[in-house]
Amino acid sequence: MPLALLALAIGAFGIGTTEFVIMGLLPEVAADFSVSIPTAGYLTTGYALGVVLGAPLLTALGTRIPRRRMLMILMVLFIAGNALSALAPAFGVMLAGRIVASLAHGAFFGIGAVVAADLVAPQKKAGAIALMFTGLTVANVVGVPGGTYLGQQLGWRLTFWGVAAIGVVGLFGVARLIPDLPRPQGPGHGLRQELAGFRNPQVVLAMAMTVLGFGGVFAAITYIAPMLTEVTGYADSSVTWLLVLLGLGMVVGNLLGGRYADRALMPMLYVSLGGLALVLGLFTVTAHDKTATAVTLFLAGVLGFATVPPLQKRVLDQTPTASTLASAMNIGAFNLGNALAAWLGGVVISAGLGYTAPNWVGAALAGSALVLAVVSARLERRTAAAAGRVVARSVVEARQAVRG
Repeated sequence: MPLALLALAIGAFGIGTTEFVIMGLLPEVAADFSVSIPTAGYLTTGYALGVVLGAPLLTALGTRIPRRRMLMILMVLFIAGNALSALAPAFGVMLAGRIVASLAHGAFFGIGAVVAADLVAPQKKAGAIALMFTGLTVANVVGVPGGTYLGQQLGWRLTFWGVAAIGVVGLFGVARLIPDLPRPQGPGHGLRQELAGFRNPQVVLAMAMTVLGFGGVFAAITYIAPMLTEVTGYADSSVTWLLVLLGLGMVVGNLLGGRYADRALMPMLYVSLGGLALVLGLFTVTAHDKTATAVTLFLAGVLGFATVPPLQKRVLDQTPTASTLASAMNIGAFNLGNALAAWLGGVVISAGLGYTAPNWVGAALAGSALVLAVVSARLERRTAAAAGRVVARSVVEARQAVRG
């Protein structure tokens, strides 16, 4: 695989760390700003909504700028947002910093996925995308637990300064390792052509699957720290190691998803989404046992991130001539799912249903995504069959014309 994928993975590592580290630090941040846990959850929701907003806007801008330069601009924005979060004197300012950092997220992964896919042979595209997303999953093994431990021991602000420093490393990695790729030129690569890709119902269905499927994961893990301590009975110090376990599951799932998406994309989605719905449903029961919680947490990471490469590749497959905006919008869809899930999780907790209630929300979201996957596959088969009939009819008519 090209060394340039390492630069993308470094950037993904920094972005993944800042996105997910807040989960382990919610109690500390809430206490520091004197807000409730559900209110602190808006730091997740706000970040996710910022990704949804930033993905189309900055990617549209990126159609006019060479891709390496655009990736560098995005990393600078990411660094500034995390520095603002670290300096925040009030909750609202920290929320603003989270949103500033999040604006870079969708465009970075969207443009990065297109760059990664362009660097390899067609039959290796999903694997290349998975390698870029490995930075995101490794962040959950190293960056998130490390940032959580650092924040618990020395203060959460130091964690965000550390994330900003990772962003600086990512910036230099992009500058040195990414080829100087020009922006796409010619017909099929303008903003109008990029927008035309959304006329394909399969693109819309894939993004809806992304919202619901990945939202299922986030419904459970956004409030994982208070659930582990208040329901399961783990000590605060154990949360770090359980986040490592979750991150390992994400790494395994991402690699499996990348490997099998190049072979059997839709079956991979059926297995991962169906398994995720089942595991999250069981989490409401297993959360009361320490060992069962650890196993369930790992499986949720595996199944949740096994959906990422196939969903991203499906969008790219459905927009072969103008995929940059669709790719970025699908990253936004991941985070729209995060925002929806974090909000719904906060709603059920605030309603007095307890810290395990978000798991039911996650199971329902993942199950809904599975239904959409089945609908998408049936629609695709029906469209292919109709096209086949048209071709066959044309052949018959041509033969009759020749005989006549």
